[in-house]
Amino acid sequence: MIRILDGFDGAGREPLVDAMLRDRKRIFVDLLKWDVPVVRGEFEIDQFDGERAIYCIATDGGGNHLGSIRLLPSDRPHILGTIFPELCLGDVPRDASIWELSRGCLSPNLAATERLWVRNLLTTAVVEYAIWRGFTAYTCIADFTWYGQILMLGWDCWPLGPRRKIGRSMTGALQIDINPSTPDQLRNAGTFVPCRMVNLDAVPAGRA
Repeated sequence: MIRILDGFDGAGREPLVDAMLRDRKRIFVDLLKWDVPVVRGEFEIDQFDGERAIYCIATDGGGNHLGSIRLLPSDRPHILGTIFPELCLGDVPRDASIWELSRGCLSPNLAATERLWVRNLLTTAVVEYAIWRGFTAYTCIADFTWYGQILMLGWDCWPLGPRRKIGRSMTGALQIDINPSTPDQLRNAGTFVPCRMVNLDAVPAGRA
């Protein structure tokens, strides 16, 4: 199942969100050694986690965090436009209908086969959410681990500029165009996973 959270107002209010932030810390800080903020020693929270962010969170029947992606509006401060605009050969795409995908995180507790399924589930979810909201495109930044995977998921995806060395990784910016045929493109590529989306704000705390 996919839970959708509109906006973020801090840790300690929703168990599923706290689990997401803990896994982000385990992946981005402990494993990948990113120099990003950690709150209370356990939660990875940056300056873009706020009321304008939207979170797609994959969870199982027990309410465990399986994976998640954060969506940020491109016409407001976001990672590509604010921190890494040099990854775009031209202007950074900015429009109310274009959103940025960031903080894609798969739980470190997943087995290899589960990781692929959750990746595809989140891919399907952000596509179907975009169509429902009327988004026309996503942008994202990806290092060598994810860059090739994102290009090969089956959707219309193309580089915004050449990859550059950032930290220890070759990193690039991508744009993903979304239209009503995108779900069929995922089906043809074998990356579509039927999913049910529920607004997390409508779920009582502790029952995510």
